[in-house]
Order: sequence, then structure tokens, then C-alpha cells
Amino acid sequence: MSPAGETGTLSTPPRANASAPGAGKIESTPNSRGASVISENIGVLGVKKVGPWIQRDIEQVKECKADAMLQALLQRASSAPKTKQPELLQKCLKAVLPVCNGQTSTALVKSSDIQTALNEYVCPGVENHFYSPFIRATNIALACLEEIEVDGMRAPVPAVDMICQQNDMPMHQMHQTKKSIRKPDVQEGKQTGKQKSKQKDRQKNDEKDNEKNNEKDDGKHNENDDGQHQTRRKAHMDMNATAKPQNLPWKDVLACIEFKRKTKGIKAPPSSYTLTDYAPTKPEYLPVDHLRTADPAPAPPQTPATQTASDTAFAAQSSGLTAAQPSRGGSSSKRKATDTLESAAKKSKGNHDDKDADADAAVDADADADLDVTVQTGLYAAEIFAANLAANYLLNIIVVDDVAWIWYYDRQGIIQCSGINFIQDLPRFMVLLINDEKLGEVDLLLHTSHDERGRATNVVPVTSEALTKKYGKFEDGMVAKIFWGEASRTSEPEILKKVEEIAKRHATVQGHIPELLWHHTFTNPTSAIREALDIPEPTTGSRVLYILVFRKLLPITQLHGKELFDVWRQCISCHLTLWKEGVYHRDVSPGNLMWYWKDGKRIGVLNDYDLSSLADDPGPRGNERTGTVPFMALDLLTKDGQQGKVKHLYRHDLESFMQGVPLRRLRPLDEWATLDVIACGEKKLVFLNNLTPSAPSDIDKLTWNILVNCMLVLKREADNRYYLRFTSSSGQNQQPSDSDLDAFLSKFTSLGDWVELSKPE
Repeated sequence: MSPAGETGTLSTPPRANASAPGAGKIESTPNSRGASVISENIGVLGVKKVGPWIQRDIEQVKECKADAMLQALLQRASSAPKTKQPELLQKCLKAVLPVCNGQTSTALVKSSDIQTALNEYVCPGVENHFYSPFIRATNIALACLEEIEVDGMRAPVPAVDMICQQNDMPMHQMHQTKKSIRKPDVQEGKQTGKQKSKQKDRQKNDEKDNEKNNEKDDGKHNENDDGQHQTRRKAHMDMNATAKPQNLPWKDVLACIEFKRKTKGIKAPPSSYTLTDYAPTKPEYLPVDHLRTADPAPAPPQTPATQTASDTAFAAQSSGLTAAQPSRGGSSSKRKATDTLESAAKKSKGNHDDKDADADAAVDADADADLDVTVQTGLYAAEIFAANLAANYLLNIIVVDDVAWIWYYDRQGIIQCSGINFIQDLPRFMVLLINDEKLGEVDLLLHTSHDERGRATNVVPVTSEALTKKYGKFEDGMVAKIFWGEASRTSEPEILKKVEEIAKRHATVQGHIPELLWHHTFTNPTSAIREALDIPEPTTGSRVLYILVFRKLLPITQLHGKELFDVWRQCISCHLTLWKEGVYHRDVSPGNLMWYWKDGKRIGVLNDYDLSSLADDPGPRGNERTGTVPFMALDLLTKDGQQGKVKHLYRHDLESFMQGVPLRRLRPLDEWATLDVIACGEKKLVFLNNLTPSAPSDIDKLTWNILVNCMLVLKREADNRYYLRFTSSSGQNQQPSDSDLDAFLSKFTSLGDWVELSKPE
């Protein structure tokens, strides 16, 4: 870990659930972030700051045997996923043997060519020379497996064409106002929208030709269509997979494969394959212990522009995986792990085009070229999750010489499988390629483009004739919130139901809460595969997918001066009433304060209850986070706060109110969002202790006066609590209760500026 308070630290984020010596009762829920959570916040953190959070997940990776994972994945893709089929793996291994032994063929390929490609793969050479034979073998296998029938397995999905291809160009993705640029070695993807559009056009032309020629032989025409489709796919396999790969968007990427080469020669494949027991590899699992103990490495030296970051050697030493080092063979313009972000605002000011932005990103990427291979693939997982909000899980593969390690990612964490020697044990690797119908269906149905996303990456515009008919047309439309909530805690729809009941009795709440129009909870928790794999504590942190539809609201950050104050004050009043009635919001930030027009007036709305709890809630849940870090109360931005030993009180939420909206306009906030929690708290404390009466040039005087006066109240209250620790008879820190909420709030509402701004115009 870097020294506390150091700016721009890339040290590993605090482990929220680490127990401290003598830890007492957990009073509030620890903070948690990982690959899937960060995928929704890349636009805030920046890619260079995402790496440490990904590393945190990797340090906590769970392990399982390869056969157990294959069985679980096959069970999920079977025709009866809820019925246990213990012989499914053996059935599939037996079914793929003819493909492995070159005894099958399709209109596109001959499976005997797999052996040819593998023999080419095992020859000595540099890393990027092995992409092509691996890709050819994989694509031949995918084509042959589509025609394999296994009792108990679903049929392949004809609408989803899967292909493995080399990645020869940067992959861009917008995250709100920032762009990430990455470059995995090899991808497994599906047919792109543009390809499908062209295919539909061809189908329409075929239909017109049918009508014109009055063709009667429908069977013959269907055969022609199938033949044309096969021809197009063969061309795609031959050209796009290696020679001229298409630039796939992240939304169409199903998996990334990262290669490392460490030995000069690899044992040749056997002359034929038979059913055998799993043979452990050496090492059986990719080591990650070195990530837990290593200090942050200094920035590596600049790499020449012609150096390819994929031209790297891989070493597994006693301390684990080492940083990748340049190889002596081969050269390319490709750079590995191009983990840079570009501010859209900065881009517009500098008038840079995309080429300039990519060039700048490539220069910055050299500093990150030594990322551990496990972190690299974790970053790719975050990109895929960010592009597919409802994706249940995904697989990435790390290949070192002739061993492939499957890494399973979902919203609960990461699972690493023991290695598979895909040269000597090809049937097991072949089984991995069996298509999962549901993966394609979910991705196709629930994907949305980044350009249409609203104030957050998990909120998207939505239209519905049924909802419009039921509720009428909303002036600003509707939005869908798609998120993975912790399965064991009270769900947001349940909390909103309680909130709606309170609103019927209190004017301060009525109209000031989001209007839930429709919601759906999916019933496949992330714990299911962990239970199948016998992983310890499988339900800890388990998550389920929710989709909630609301009327679209406007952000408070659009407002200034008295207009901002009025909406802000309404949200504070709503929050106070809800807290008294037993609904604890616990995630107050500018992003959760909204408004809408009604009868010519702005109505404030306290939004987002996915982290809220109820008074009768039994306690904290798993790895749940406590709020949006830069806006959290200082008490919670401490070691004790992150270990759950600080009870979340009303004053903590009120402190977030007082700091949140005014501070949202200050530039240090962007920096704080990139720090670990403890460093963020220290930076925030120093800033607040050095406020001056003079308003910065970019903040109006009215807003600044409110900020300074509220900060002074908070500081006096904090000082009083501090002195109380030394004057109390027990000498212990006595946490105040929430018994007199009005009295505490009145310390702010009695301020002269507050009273003046509250007067009606």
C-alpha cells in the first residue's frame, strides 16, 4: 500500500471484509467494489484507476476443478438446467471425440484440419505467431460442434454465429464522458449488427427473386440459402478471423483469450484421443498470491513505438506471475493493455480527432504494459459487463503454452478453474466450446448502446406501449434501471413499496419519491454455480438481476443558486421523514437527487433506494457497499468505517447532503473519486479544513456561502464528539443516537442564508 493520503495511488483498495484484531459487532455494511461494479463506474474512476479494484477481486478469487466447472456450464446449457445430470460431461466428452480425431466434416470444414493447426501451434516461435493456428483450430471446432447432437443438451442457436478471431486494432468504448481503449489478443464473438443487416438485405433480395421467378421448389431454394450462408461464414472464418479481422464492439464480444509464451517447444498432440481422467497441470492454478504481497511497482520505462506489448514472454516464478517482459522475436505496432481514458470535454477543447486520441492513448499505455495477465483479462471482463448490463456471467481464457485456464466472472466475484492442457486433452477444451443458447439470447435481448444511456451506465431510456397506455405519456419519457442487487437484502422494489405507503401519510414524501411503473426480478442468482461447485459460503454476496422502469427525472446538477437550493431542501425534508419512518437511504449523492416539473414548480425527488435498508432489517449483508465514496461522511471513510464498525446514522446521510451538491462543482472531487476510501477521506478532511470565505470563480457566492456555513456546523459537531471522547467517564467514543433528528437538522435550517433562501419569492 502507498502511504495514506498520497494522490493518484494505484495501491490495492482496502479489503472491506478483512477482520481486525478484536473486531466487535458490525454496525454498518462494508464497502465493496469489484470488476462488475467498476464496469458501471469506469467513466468516474478512469481506466488507470480501475486496475487496483480489478486486482482486489482477483486476490479474492475462488478455485475449482476444471471438470466441476465444465459440468456446471454444460448443466446450464442443457435442455433441463434445473434437473441434475451428473453424466452430462462424460456424454459430451464422448460426443466430441470424433471431432478431435478428425472423423467429421461439414460443408465448411474438415475436423482433421484441427490436428494440422495444433501441430503448427506446438512449433517453436514467438507469441503472436501462435494466434493463427489456435484460431483456426477453434473455428473448425465451433463449426463442427454445431452439428453434434448430445442427449440432454439444447440444440445450437442458428441466430448466433460464434467465431474466434485475432484482435489487430484498438477496441474503443465510451463510458459516459470518457473513452477506454484496449487490445486483447484473441476474441470469441458473435455476428455483428452490421453483418446481420447485410444478411437481412440479402434475404429480402432473395425473396424478391423468388417472387419474380415464381420458384416452386421451396426445398431447393432453402438448400441454396443454407449454402450461401455457409459460404459467407467460411469467408468470414478465413478472412475476418486472421487476415482481416473485423473490429468487434465490446457488446459483441463473448470472451477474450490472452496468450503468454514461456517455452521454446511444446509436446506434439497425440495421434488419437480417448476418454481419460483429468490430468492436473503444473501449475494447476495460475498463482495470485504475489498480487497480495507485492508493493506497487514503479512506472516501467517507455517502450519503443515499434515494440508490441503482445510480443511478451510469460514467467511463473516462486512468487507467482511476473510482469511481462519484451520478447526478442517478432515485432508489431500492437500494444498490450492500452488502459487509458480520454476526457470528452478535453477532447473537444483540443479539437483532437479520433486518430490523435488513439495516438495519445498508445503513448500513455506504455506505462501500464507490465500489468499482470490476470488483471488484463479482468479489465476486459469489466468492459464486456459495461457493454452488456444484463449479462449474467462471462468466461475469459488465459493460455500459457499448451495450458488454458478458464476464468469465470459474474457480479459476485471471480472463479478460476484448474488448467486444461488443450493439446494433450483436446476433448475437454472442445467441450468448453459447446454453445450456451441462453448467453446469446440474454445479450441480444437486453443490450443497449452507450449513446442512449442516461445519467448512469445502468440507466437507459425505454419505451412501452403497455405502460404508456396505463400511465399516460410522460413529457420526458421513461427509463429502465438495470442492476444486480444483493440477493439476501431487502430489494429496491420492496423498499419502494414501503416508501409509497409512507408517502400516503406525509406531504413531505408524496411526490418526492420515484414513481415505479414496472419491475421484474430474475430468479437465477449468482450463487447457483458456486453451490454447484461446492465453493465455501456460496451465497455470501450473491446477486440477482433487477429491471425497474421509472418516469424519467432531471438531475439536480443542472440547477444553480436558489433553484438548486429549493430542490435540494425538498429532498432533505423527504429524507428526514423517511428516516423517522424507518427507511434509511444511506447513499445520498448528487446523482441521486432529481427533480421534475409540476404545475410550473420544480419538485425535488430523492432517488435510488438499492442501498437503502429498513429499521426492521436484521443487519448488514455480505459485500454490500455503503454509498458513493466521495460523498460519504468522514466517519465512514475510515478503517473502522470500512470494516463495518461505524453505525450508519442519520447525521452521516445529512453530512452527505451538506457536502454533496455544493462539492459536486469542485474539481478535487474528480481526484477523490479515483482514490481508495481511506485516502479519499484524508484528502476530503484536508480540503474541508482549509475552506476560505471567498468563493472560487466557478461557484456562485450563494452556493459557496451555504457550503461554508454548513461545513462550519459539521466541524463544530465533529469537534464536540471528539472532545466527548476525553471527557466521558468510560473514555470510549460514545456514538450519539438518532433520537432527536429535528434538533440536529435545525442547526442547519436556522442558518441565516438557509432562512433567507427558504422564503417564497
